Amino acid sequence: MAANQNVKEWARKNFGDCQLGDKRRTERLMKVAEQVATNPSASFPNQMPGWSDLKAAYRLFDREDVTFSSIVGPHWRATCQRKQGRYLILCDTTEIDFGLHRDVEDLAPLGNGTGRGFLLHNGLMVDANSEEIIGLAGQTIHYRKKAPKKETNSQRMKRERESKIWGDVVDAVGTPRDGVEFVHVCDRGGDNFELVCHFVQQRTDWVVRVSHMHRLVLTPGDEQVKLSEYLATLPVLETYELELRARPHQPSRVAKLEVRAGAIKLPVPRYRSQYVKDLAPPPIAMSVIEVREVDAPKGTKPIKWVLYTSLPATTFDETWRVIGYYEKRWLVEEFHKAYKTGCRVTGRQLKEAHRLEAAAGLMSVVAVRLLQLKSVARTDPQRPAKSVVPHLWLQMLNAVRKNLTRDHDLTVGQFYREVAKLGGFLGRKHDGQPGWITIWRGWEKLYTLVTAAELAMKLKRCG
Repeated sequence: MAANQNVKEWARKNFGDCQLGDKRRTERLMKVAEQVATNPSASFPNQMPGWSDLKAAYRLFDREDVTFSSIVGPHWRATCQRKQGRYLILCDTTEIDFGLHRDVEDLAPLGNGTGRGFLLHNGLMVDANSEEIIGLAGQTIHYRKKAPKKETNSQRMKRERESKIWGDVVDAVGTPRDGVEFVHVCDRGGDNFELVCHFVQQRTDWVVRVSHMHRLVLTPGDEQVKLSEYLATLPVLETYELELRARPHQPSRVAKLEVRAGAIKLPVPRYRSQYVKDLAPPPIAMSVIEVREVDAPKGTKPIKWVLYTSLPATTFDETWRVIGYYEKRWLVEEFHKAYKTGCRVTGRQLKEAHRLEAAAGLMSVVAVRLLQLKSVARTDPQRPAKSVVPHLWLQMLNAVRKNLTRDHDLTVGQFYREVAKLGGFLGRKHDGQPGWITIWRGWEKLYTLVTAAELAMKLKRCG
């Protein structure tokens, strides 16, 4: 795991096999990766030790062979080479918005047109049991294009659509080895028949949150009905209670939830892409699970999840496992926070889209490392910090924070809370876990102290 490696070992493992057209470029990439990972939220000028290093980094990103996929591809392949076990591929798309007024060619409109950049679709691999962050199993970049006006459904299926990126990443992840199971976990954006075909082709499982409740499905008796009508006929498997924390305009409460599940087949849609036409699949068998809140207080929005899955879902224990897999999807959102806040990828001041893509590839792997380090604090908070964090960092934290235990006795959980306190986290009894902003404000302060200590030791050696 990356949390056990120092930065130099981490850079060699993740970038040492990159094929960039020249071995010297690979060496430079590893050096740049070390410098970026040491202080990920800083700008390139602040990450590089000198002007010559900064110029070398800019030249590297400008090379034609140095692309997004050539930088991060070896990391994808290493992530997918599991030997046994079940792994979740948490899928989601995020906007990489560099701002409307940046003078960069080839960027595409984002959002409602107030931003420019590209979409990045990620498949984050997580151990289904331990929640260990394995790495990125696949990614793809997409530049949004305007849909033609008055386009028919048939015409839409003949052009390249944005939804295609979901299937592209499934194919990039590929078929798992014998003894390994991949379960792709998707939100509503993955609710389309074509994506399910990719799952079947790659012999992987899936958990997808339903978006189209009025879609026609086939019941076990091959009766064609609306999904919403079919769900209303299913008996309750189990009822359970879930504590919900307070949210804007909604106080905390205990929600009473009913769980239903049934078997369906998803029929081939009337309007099909060329991929589906060539595949000519039959209706695809799967299970559907509904989690519905009953007796919700007046003025609150009742909880309702509906999930498609290829996994067994005939008993409550089986459906509970599937629901648990979907609940882990928030980890890919944490990755996006690490990527945008921890690495400040959208603040990179490069002048061409090609260079920004290359930098985005490097930052993707750095963000995985950040998420792995933070994940250890959540899943194994009692682990000794010295097994994860360099000794000098512990010494500097111990020097600046009052009333700490000895630095070699600090746990991982304590280390991250104390770093966050440097960034403004109060750490009161009911404050919960620190967020990315306070962690990285504290990390920047700690990095400054570490840099000063290293410089002092260097001056002392030079005598």
